[in-house]
Amino acid sequence: MDAPLRHTLPKAERLSGKTAIAALLEKGRYVTAGCLRVCYCVDNALEHSRILVSVPKKSFKRAVKRNLLKRRIRESYRLQKELLTLPCDLMFVYTPREVLPSAAIFAAMTEALAAVDKAVKR
Repeated sequence: MDAPLRHTLPKAERLSGKTAIAALLEKGRYVTAGCLRVCYCVDNALEHSRILVSVPKKSFKRAVKRNLLKRRIRESYRLQKELLTLPCDLMFVYTPREVLPSAAIFAAMTEALAAVDKAVKR
């Protein structure tokens, strides 16, 4: 019997470090889906994808709103990360200037992951 699928987001699946982020920004390609702009790079030699979430301080001055949006983006990724077939590095940037509900972010994440997976398979 197969073990149940665990929707977790451990530390190893978070993109960190100046060199890794610089490499993603230098070699990455961009896809826009709904309220998210995604930079992705397939040069990840790991067996899992790594993510970075960014909400601009220019759009949201208060840290409370920025943290809320980052939590919502991470949660929607965590629940849908199996949509990606190949491991890659991802950076999600929240683009609207207003706080959208979780359902809208979830739908945008579905669209974004599908677009990235389609682009990676080419």
